[in-house]
Amino acid sequence: MRNLLATAIGIATMTTALAADYPSRPVTVLIGFPPGTSTDAVARIIGEDLSKKWGQPVVIDNKPGVGGSMAVAQLKRAKPDGYTLALSATAPLNINPHVNKQLNYDPLKDFEFVTQTTWLPYLLVANPKHGFKNFDDLRKFAASKPDALTYSTIGVGTTSHLLVEILQGKTGLKFRHIPYQGSAQSQADVIGGNVDMTFDTVVSTMPHVKDGKLGAIAVSTSKRAQLAPDVPTLQEQGVPDFNVGAWLGYIAPAGTPAAVVNKLHADIVASVNKPEVQKRLIALGTEVVTSPSPQAFKQFVADNHRMWGDVVKQVGIAQ
Repeated sequence: MRNLLATAIGIATMTTALAADYPSRPVTVLIGFPPGTSTDAVARIIGEDLSKKWGQPVVIDNKPGVGGSMAVAQLKRAKPDGYTLALSATAPLNINPHVNKQLNYDPLKDFEFVTQTTWLPYLLVANPKHGFKNFDDLRKFAASKPDALTYSTIGVGTTSHLLVEILQGKTGLKFRHIPYQGSAQSQADVIGGNVDMTFDTVVSTMPHVKDGKLGAIAVSTSKRAQLAPDVPTLQEQGVPDFNVGAWLGYIAPAGTPAAVVNKLHADIVASVNKPEVQKRLIALGTEVVTSPSPQAFKQFVADNHRMWGDVVKQVGIAQ
């Protein structure tokens, strides 16, 4: 018994010492999307501040593919020492595992959860040709002509697709899905009038709204977006309990020492809450949201995992 106690104390002492010295070399952050995307930009802004805090480089390593899941799959195989992390989005952990049963990771068991960093509202936008001024205009048109309105997305099973599926489920409206390979082409065809509407991020759609190329119909989250304060939410316009967006947050390989995870949580939250960092993040169209603890972030991800799983099941798009 004494030997077991001594061993436990020794391990605890070593873990505490490890956290105190952490990081003593560069930290790599895997990103499942290409440079220039919102996830990549958020990682670089936070990484820049962490690098100053730690006195160590924070290396952003882009691993795009499989809807962001390639980076998460690589993280699973990394050494659980805190020197390889990922800034994940909603899709790799909460949507893709339900859609693609071939993924080789368990989103809730193969990782340690550090903290959420941001929340990304989506904007429902439409081509101006129908003259929609708000969601009630769109609702009346769609109710009188079922399946007449088309919507573009960046692919089957993506956030932009499932947002419309949720909207249809809550309103009884029916739209026709036109999937694309990326956001640029999806928005371009709405602007060109080939497709009627789309859900996309506030930061990517607002420039076209300001130019008059797209009409802003509604925000997907329960609160108005900071970059689009004049655009009402769907909830404000009569769609009940509609609060859907995309989160970003840091995760580490399963088995990363709790002391290291706790230090990462404290340091990342401190960086994100700096006014100068928040200003840059908000300029990207994100809302700054951090988790009170790693455990709280894990519960948040688990709750979202169940919610998106229900949506995918209802839509029937699992592969």
